[in-house]
Parts: sequence; C-alpha cells; structure tokens
Amino acid sequence: MAAQQPPSLVNRNKKHFMGVPAPLGYVAGVGRGATGFTTRSDIGPARDANDVSDDRHAPPVKRRKKDEDEDEDEDLNDSNYDEFSGYGGSLFSKDPYDKDDEEADMIYEAIDKRMDEKRKEYREKRLREELERYRQERPKIQQQFSDLKRELITVDEDEWRNIPEVGDARNRKQRNPRAEKFTPLPDSVLSRNLGGESTSSIDPSSGLASAIPGTATPGMLTPTGDLDLRKMGQARNTLMNVKLNQVSDSVEGQTVVDPKGYLTDLQSMIPTYGGDINDIKKARLLLKSVRETNPNHPPAWIASARLEEVTGKVQAARNVIMKGCEVNQKSEDLWLEAARLQPPDTARAVIAQAVRHIPTSVRIWIKAAALEVETKAKRRVYRKALEHIPNSVRLWKAAVELEEPEDARILLSRAVECCPTSVDLWLALARLETYENARKVLNKARENIPTDRQIWTTAAKLEEANGNHHMVDKIIERAINSLSMNGVEINREHWFKEAIEAEKAGSVHTCQALVKAVIDQGVEEEDRKHTWTEDADSCAAQGAYECARAVYAHALSAFPSKKSIWLRAAYFEKNHGTRESLEELLKKAVAHCPQSEVLWLMGAKSQWLAGNVPEARGILSLAFQANPNSEEIWLAAVKLESENYEYERARKLLAKARASAPTPRVMMKSAKLEWCLNNVDEALNLLNEAIKIFPNYAKLWLMKGQIEVQKKNKDAARDTYNSGLKKVPVDQSVPLWLLLSRLEEGCGLLTKARSVLEKGRMRNPKNAQLWLEAIRVEFRGGLKDIANTLMAKALQECPNSGLLWAEAIFLEARAQRKTKSVDALKKCEHDPHVLLAVSKLFWCERKNQKCRDWFNRTVKIDPDLGDAWAYFYKFELLNGTEETQEDVKKRCIAAEPHHGEVWCTVSKDIKNWKLSTEQILIQCAKDLPIPI
Repeated sequence: MAAQQPPSLVNRNKKHFMGVPAPLGYVAGVGRGATGFTTRSDIGPARDANDVSDDRHAPPVKRRKKDEDEDEDEDLNDSNYDEFSGYGGSLFSKDPYDKDDEEADMIYEAIDKRMDEKRKEYREKRLREELERYRQERPKIQQQFSDLKRELITVDEDEWRNIPEVGDARNRKQRNPRAEKFTPLPDSVLSRNLGGESTSSIDPSSGLASAIPGTATPGMLTPTGDLDLRKMGQARNTLMNVKLNQVSDSVEGQTVVDPKGYLTDLQSMIPTYGGDINDIKKARLLLKSVRETNPNHPPAWIASARLEEVTGKVQAARNVIMKGCEVNQKSEDLWLEAARLQPPDTARAVIAQAVRHIPTSVRIWIKAAALEVETKAKRRVYRKALEHIPNSVRLWKAAVELEEPEDARILLSRAVECCPTSVDLWLALARLETYENARKVLNKARENIPTDRQIWTTAAKLEEANGNHHMVDKIIERAINSLSMNGVEINREHWFKEAIEAEKAGSVHTCQALVKAVIDQGVEEEDRKHTWTEDADSCAAQGAYECARAVYAHALSAFPSKKSIWLRAAYFEKNHGTRESLEELLKKAVAHCPQSEVLWLMGAKSQWLAGNVPEARGILSLAFQANPNSEEIWLAAVKLESENYEYERARKLLAKARASAPTPRVMMKSAKLEWCLNNVDEALNLLNEAIKIFPNYAKLWLMKGQIEVQKKNKDAARDTYNSGLKKVPVDQSVPLWLLLSRLEEGCGLLTKARSVLEKGRMRNPKNAQLWLEAIRVEFRGGLKDIANTLMAKALQECPNSGLLWAEAIFLEARAQRKTKSVDALKKCEHDPHVLLAVSKLFWCERKNQKCRDWFNRTVKIDPDLGDAWAYFYKFELLNGTEETQEDVKKRCIAAEPHHGEVWCTVSKDIKNWKLSTEQILIQCAKDLPIPI
C-alpha cells in the first residue's frame, strides 16, 4: 500500500472538485449558452427545459391528419382582408387545378413578362446612374491617385533618385525582434542538484526552486535515479572507438576507409528508381511467376535482372541472371546480359563459360574480344573464333581491322576462300593488292558474285586510277550486259548514286561513263528532255557537278537544236564551272542555235567581264549577222561601247539602230545616252521625236519630265506628266502619277498632291504603290492620324500587299510592332518586303543573330530586291565581321539586283549611271538610316 504523502507536500493549487464525478443532469458550458445533445444511452433529456432549442436536433414534426387539413377553414376575418389584393390566403385552394387554370396562369405570366420588358430599359438606366453616383461618392483608391500617376511621366531620372526611402513606423522592439535566449546550465549544477545532495537554501545561480531534490512529481523528463554525465560522455567515446576499430586495419592500425569513395558509396546506396514501391513489388511477383511457369524463357530472366538493376540491387540482378544462365545454357542473350552486369574480370569468366556452351555464337565471341584490353589478346580471341566459325563475315571484318596492312592482306586472302560471296571482303582485298593482283582478285570476285555492280564499278575505278581511261567505258558497258544477262534489274537511281559516289571518290571518268550507260534506261522517248533536266538538277543539288555535266552533254547530243537545254547548260557552267568551260559551251551553242540572242549576249558578256573587249565586239558582230535587226543585240553593243568610254561609237550604233530598228527602247537609250553625257537639249529633242512616234510608251514621258525638273522648269514638267497620263495606258501610268504627286508636294502644294494620288487610285484601283505614296505624303506632312486612317483603308482594299504591311509595321508604336508583324506574316508569309520589315524589327531590338537569319531568308526569296541587300550590308557593317561583310557583297554582286525603292533611287540617278553593282550597294548602305 502506498504511503500517504504529508499535507505539506501536496500541491495547494489543486481544485477540490478534480477527480470527483459530475452531478446529475450537469451539462458542460450551459452557463455560457452551450447546448447539449441527446444520445441513445442517455436517460431523459440532456438539456434544461428552459434551454434555447437547437435546430440541429429539432423534434420531429407531427404530420397533420388529412381530415384535420380538410376541416381547416380559411381565415376570412376583416383583419386578413386588403382593399387591393383581397384576402391573404387563397380562396380557391380547395378547388381542383384544371386546364383553364393553367392557361390563365400562362396568360398572366406572359403579361407580367411583357410589362417587365417595358420597364427593363428604365430600370437598367436607373441602375447605371445609381452605380455611377455611388462610384463618384465613393471612388477607389486607384482612381483617386490616377491623376498623380499620369504626372509621373514628367519625373526625370534625378528626381527619381532623390525620392527618399519609405521609413519603418514601427517601434524599436517590433523592428528588431530578438529571439528568446536560453542559457544552458553547466553539468556541475545538474549533478549537484540531481545527484542526491541535499541543501536547505536555494542557490540563486542554479535556477532551481526546489528545496528538496528528488521530491518533484515523477514524469517523462524527471530523472528518478542518480545521473552521472561524466560517465555518459565516457560511454559515448567508447562507442565511437569501437566503431572506428571495426573499420581499421588490425595489422598496421591504419584506417582503410577511402575518404574519396565514401560519399560515392553512400550515393550508390540511394535507390535511383523514382517509381512506386508497390509497382516494383507487383512487377517482381509477376516476373517470378513467369520464371517459375516457364523457366526456359530467357526474356523473363533478363527482365527480372533489369528490374533489380533499376531498383539499385545490382547483386540481386547478377544472381538472377546467373541462375537463368544455369537453366538456359544455350541462350546467348542471357550470357551477354550476364557479362554486361558483371564487373570486367568476372565478365571474362562468364563469357568464357558462355563460349564453352555456345562455341558458334558470333555475338559472344565479339563480346569476348571487346572485354579484352590489349590488341594482341583481341587478335587471339578473333582467331580462336574463326576456327569455330570460319564462314562469319562479321568476324573476318573485325579481325582484319586489327591487323597491319600486310597481315590484313594475308587474312583477307583466306577470308575470301571461306566467304566467297562477300563483296566487301573481295573489295577490301583488291584495295590492298597491287594493280595486277587487284585485277585478278576482281575477276575472281565477278566469277563468284556475277550479280553485284560494285565489283564492276571498282574495276572501272581501278583502271581509271592507273590511266586506262579507254578501258573504263568498256568495263561499264560489259557490266550492264553481264548484269542484264544474270537477271539483275538496271535501276537508274541506284546507278546514279553509284556515279555520284564515284565522283566524290575522284573517279570523274567512271562517273561520266556510268551516267552515259544508264541515262536512257527506262525513259520514254517523249519524256527524255524533262527527265534528263531533272536528273541534271538533282545531281547539281547534291554537289555532283561532273555527273550533271555528263547529263547535259548527253542531252545536247540528243537535242542539239533545243535552245532551253543550251541555256540551262550555260547557266550551270556560269554558276559551277569556269569561264573557259562557259565560253566553249557558248561557242557550240551559237553554232547550233544562231537565232538565240541570249546565247550570243552571254558569250559577249563573258568576254567583256574577262576584259577582252575586242573578242566581245567580234561576238556581237557575228550576232548582228545572224540577227540583223535585233534590238537586244543593238543595245548590248551600245552598252559595251559606252561602258568602255567609246561614246562616239555608241552614238553611231544608236543612230544606225534608229534607222534600221526604231523601237521605243532604242529611242529611250539614245536620249538617255545624251542625258548621261549632259547634252540635255539633244536628249529633249530625241524624246520629243520619240513621243511623236511612240506616244504610248510611259518611260519616254517620265524621262522628259525628269529632265525638265532638272532644268527647274516645273510647269513644263507638270504639263508633260499630265499629257503622258492622257496618252499612256492605265496599267502603265502608275509611275507618272507618283512623279506628278511628288512634283506637287515639292512645290508645297500638299492638297494638290493628295488630289493627284486620289485620282490615280480611282483610275488604278487596288494599287498598293499609290496607297503607299498617299500614306507617306500625310506622314511627311505631320498628319500621322490621317496616315493611320489611310493605312487601314489601304489594307482593306489590298489585304495581301507586302509593301503596305511592311510600312504598317513601322507606323505602329514600338510596343505594337511585334503584333503587327505577326499579322503581316499571316497575310504575306513569303513577301520579301514583309520579311525585310521583320529583319529591321529584330535589328531595332538588337537581336543580331535573328536579324541575320531573316535577312538571309529575304535575299533568298527575292535576290533581285536591292533594298534587302543594302540593309543587309549596312547591318553587317555595323554588327558583323569583315568576312560576313565581304560575303554579303559577293552574293549581291552575283545576284545583280535591279529593283527596290532605295536601290532604284541610287542606280537610276543620272549622276550614277556608270556605277557598278558593288558601288551602288555601298552608296545605298551609306544613305540608308538605321531603323529605330
């Protein structure tokens, strides 16, 4: 029996009712309004009769009997009567609800709905007014500060910097909260007060208020016996020493723990599989069932091993796969998987065991060789393998790759005896042999494999390499005949691929012979021209220029009078050949097609670019004989003379041309030559004469007006343009409208310029150039809003105009340009003007690489657009290297662009009439502004 504690030791704060059962009918918290609840175990109500009822536990409502409902009468007292609405209840609730009642209800409901619709507009209007009044009386904080926010645009950077930081209005304790401090007691205090010593006074430094230690109420944190902390520290040190001794070397006393590999080992212990552990258990159970059901099924063992490997249990995986190898000793997949899972030394033993069980497995022998480190050991393994499997081409190839050339030749001579049907082994042996022996080897190969074309093409390449070009054609011809006799289908595509590979290997004569031999195979006579041109384009696209040249040569021999094939061949030589090859081809071309002006002009231009002017003159004189009154040849001769400063000869040629072939272009070139030489009056006379003969030619009117503007005779220029608009056809009149508008704008007559452009748009509906000029007139006049309005109308009338979309992008504010460019690309995806605008947009955003890519796309889609080249060159001048600048310049010179707004402004300026393409490019780039 436990001893009763003295009263002095009992806690005086303990309440007297603690541990005493509650009185009968007591409800906890009833004094503060809490309600109880009733359970089946309670006897009687769990609440006082005067308690507030709880709806959650309301007593069930008694159902009124039917008789009582029927007997209940309506309340017909005067107090329940209203003058307007009658009695409060329903007078006819007892009567049945029939169809007439339903129809009446529907009518009344429709009337109510109609009346509500009439009041709806007034009600909504009143609601809006009340809402506006409420917002005015109680505005949001955001609205109160909106005017101040708008004024922030006037704040400059210095004022921003001088704005003081927001201070902290809290007091010091709230600003700098300090964590509660806990001071640990020293061990001596704990040992003195808990170790059994008694003291009658309280040590103020100890923090303990108990006068008699050990008398506190026992609990989880109260020690009940003596606690020696010194002994606890000694025990901890002893435990650490035991653990360290377990991992130490017992002989030398040095630790064998690898400090570098320790963390790696810890990492390897972490499971790398991130899936659900239940899925692993299910898969493990399922695979175990498969293994037990069919133990001779190797994939089940492999899947089980890989499952264990994925979950990080490599040793378990090795055990599973080795058990599978014991059950299925003839499965090479199992042995290879076992070798993969094992470390290198163990893997060799596993593979050795596999070789004993399956000595004819090529894959196991190759794996055995791969596990060896030294080349000598690999050779030994392969030779051992070839003793067991002498007819394996794969093993022979692997063995040959490890040998020196002389040993490889000996090995290959044995290999072709064991594998006489392997083309690769025969060809490899032929490459290692001398010329004579290689011919013998290839002859033996043809005897053993009469159906393979590679042996024939290799023989042709061998003869070409040794200078026997006459033998190449014979070998290819014999190859076609032999393969056809042996039932081999002559596939053009395969032979063309063989020819391309021969060209890449440097065997040009062989590739030409191959093309010549198979170019007619399987081609209908009416399809020859189309098929051959496609073959030439395909070869050129793959970089096989000799093959393409051979195709063109054969096509020209079959169609010597076809101008289109001569032109294709000439352009091919111009792009991929030399000047000599081009001139030689053009000489043959004009001999077969003397009426083709283009071929004559190409020949003359080639000689002129080479600096051989007399030869160019000779070609043009021969062209005159073949084409006496050809306008193109006359003008080419004039250009040749004028470019070489022979102005008198050019004048004489033009005079002869006007006499023999008076065409509008000849008349225009005559006037232009005089204009270029600053003979303005003579040019005007020639133009007046030409306009009398050819009043419908727009360029004559344009030149006359420009000359008069140059002479500062603007009234005469205005009359010229107006006269030209009356005579020139509508579809050719757009340049005249543009020049007349610019003339009026230059005179300060903005309204007149606007009127001219409006007339032009009426005569030429849906013309993007006229719309663009009208927009720019307004923009230059400072009327940006009108310009935006005109742009919207223009895009409605010409929704697919790249010119307008390109201008619309830069009319927008910077933030909206990207969205506008997306819309432009949707409408005009491949328009060069839109692509150029997007390139400039990237330039503005300093995205140089994207800008360069889009410039490349632009010049690729339309290489004749000079503005794109000029912007591209200026971009590279500012952001590129010298190599990229030279590359753009060379590509522009090769493309020879002629169009573009800025480009034509520079190139058609009469002062720049002698500038080359390179000089025009540099001048345009200099004049162009940097896009912003």
